[in-house]
Amino acid sequence: MSATYDFCVVGGGIVGMATARQLLAERPGASLVLLEKEAAPATHQTGHNSGVVHSGIYYPPGSLKARLCRRGAELTARFAAEHDIPHRVCGKLLVATDTVELARMHVLHERARINGPAVTELDAAELHRREPHIVGLGALFVPGTGIVDYRRITTTLAELVRSAGGRIRLDTPITAIEENTDRVTVAGPTGSWTARRLVVCAGLQADRMARLGGIRTDFRILPFRGEYYRLPAERSDLVRALIYPIPDPALPFLGVHLSPTIDGLLTVGPNAVLGLARERYPKGSATARDIREILDFPGFYRVARANIRTGARELRNSFFKRGYLEQCRRYCPELTRADLRPHPAGIRAQAVLRDGTLVHDFMIEQTPRSVHLLNAPSPAATSALPIAETVAGYVLRGQ
Repeated sequence: MSATYDFCVVGGGIVGMATARQLLAERPGASLVLLEKEAAPATHQTGHNSGVVHSGIYYPPGSLKARLCRRGAELTARFAAEHDIPHRVCGKLLVATDTVELARMHVLHERARINGPAVTELDAAELHRREPHIVGLGALFVPGTGIVDYRRITTTLAELVRSAGGRIRLDTPITAIEENTDRVTVAGPTGSWTARRLVVCAGLQADRMARLGGIRTDFRILPFRGEYYRLPAERSDLVRALIYPIPDPALPFLGVHLSPTIDGLLTVGPNAVLGLARERYPKGSATARDIREILDFPGFYRVARANIRTGARELRNSFFKRGYLEQCRRYCPELTRADLRPHPAGIRAQAVLRDGTLVHDFMIEQTPRSVHLLNAPSPAATSALPIAETVAGYVLRGQ
């Protein structure tokens, strides 16, 4: 008979790995196994983002995102310093390029005051002084925003899990979850594992894992491709800070931005295009199962109808570099098509309810023996360490 672990964690992205580490920190000597279906941790969302350590100014006051993002930025900086992981606080400028965005900027500034991060409002002249290559009617400067390598943070967390006695099994997909009164058994093609408590941080597969575990199924993960470009090396010092547009509050995406990365690149992106494959990154990728689950879901059609103009624009800009470039040139007019070089895409897991509502906040649900993180889009990487504290709290209170 196989051993029964105290804890089983499914998912080897930054949130799953952070949760495993948190459980072992709070219960020294406990037995834990983490199961990841890919050959390495941080293969999907964690390893395909712009590396921004967000400050938490965007999110509705009192939401999990607002509370956990700010704490996450602090914990991420501390973790990076403790483990010699490069981390740089470069600041962020949110640039208003027309009167509509200027009005939104003032609203966002007020929200920032409530959420807590330090923010300074700049006029056009001060914006130009700080960033000579950027233009706009005004901007918000968020000095605490930084950049880091989240993949490296995840591999460091994996080392800490192992050093605390946890087991990490890679290449281990899960196809079944059976929960009884005193334990949970998960199984897949490579074996089965039994634990007293189960945590699922499955990202792009969150809805499918939820169905396996008997969790609510009135939502579906829709994959949105975020396509990036990078600028040539000689233009990597074009800006000093991260440059963002003022976001449209009706959309869950922050818009195409200029992002210095911790390894010295300057990236442009991402856009947001509905993906036809959850875990394949080349443009044009599609899988029959992913397409079928999109088309079978009523919420998809409601989202599509409500965002038809935005979706058409994003799709056009995905296939025609000129449209993508126009978004960047609104605040950085000297960019040219030749500046946009290929860079790997990312895919965002966005939970959508059957009525077409996009779930904006982190979403956690549980059964008597399991906890599922159902929705963890940006800023989940920034918030990973306090998300882990929160999830571990659910788990340990249930013991």
